[in-house]
Amino acid sequence: MKKIKYRMVIQWSDEDNCFLVALPDFPGQYWRTHGETYEEAVANGKEAIESLIIAYEADSEPLPIPLIAKTI
Repeated sequence: MKKIKYRMVIQWSDEDNCFLVALPDFPGQYWRTHGETYEEAVANGKEAIESLIIAYEADSEPLPIPLIAKTI
């Protein structure tokens, strides 16, 4: 898999009792996956990004342009 440069936002949810993972560079639903631990949320987020990339490529759709932070 190519070097992944997409953002993940990981946030604890008291309501869901888990870490929620958002992938803001991909349009559509905001929350994409979750994990019981932070590490599990990161792993699930990476898997979700990889799955989205595969789906975009299978549909011959251009990938979203990732917003990359620049240091000043």
